[in-house]
Amino acid sequence: MRWTIPFALLLCSVLAHADQASVPDTLQQRIAACTTCHGVHGEGSSGSGFFPRLAGKPAGYLALQIQNFQRGVRKYAPMEYTVRLLTPEYMHEIAAYFAAQQVPYERKPVPALAPSMLQRGEQLVTAGDPARQVPPCQACHGKQLTGTEPSVPGLVGLPYDYISSQLGSWRTGTRASAAPDCMAQIANRLAPADITAVSAWLANQEVPADTHPQPAGSITPPLRCGVLQAQGDGA
Repeated sequence: MRWTIPFALLLCSVLAHADQASVPDTLQQRIAACTTCHGVHGEGSSGSGFFPRLAGKPAGYLALQIQNFQRGVRKYAPMEYTVRLLTPEYMHEIAAYFAAQQVPYERKPVPALAPSMLQRGEQLVTAGDPARQVPPCQACHGKQLTGTEPSVPGLVGLPYDYISSQLGSWRTGTRASAAPDCMAQIANRLAPADITAVSAWLANQEVPADTHPQPAGSITPPLRCGVLQAQGDGA
């Protein structure tokens, strides 16, 4: 009986090493936790509007979001759990992989809104609302809304559910960035109806032929934005 426990431990160790040896050490295997929800190439989930597209977004933005989940400044339990042990090098490797992917966009359902609501959304995206001190989305996310290098994400092609939920997260503090947190400021200046309007208008837009982010230095942020100063993100 004295050999029973040591033998069991030895057997478990052998089986554990055997399992590790059977798992291929490839990037595709290591990003399996990402692709399960976000698609094989980061194209976004076909079954839900809440798992966004990663493909083609600036690598700096993607790496920063992984870091924010790890630091707990962006809240979503499955993501926080998935990235908790990733090293900075690993984060950048994952981000670079998805940033390099160019795959077709899939249109998602958009709620039917009155034309006046969609007009309001277009106004906020293209001209902003000076009375509320809300700059246009295009001022940071690019004229074609495809993002700006190195770290401002594109908005075009994102599902309505995802855009509206993220603006809500900025308002409630379940998503945050370095101070001054310009996106939190903007989201809290929007009325709930504005969030619906801008999310629906963006989700209704056709994807341009060239979806690459604008080059670095091609925008001048309309607000002081701590995360941009630290090579961060917009939304």
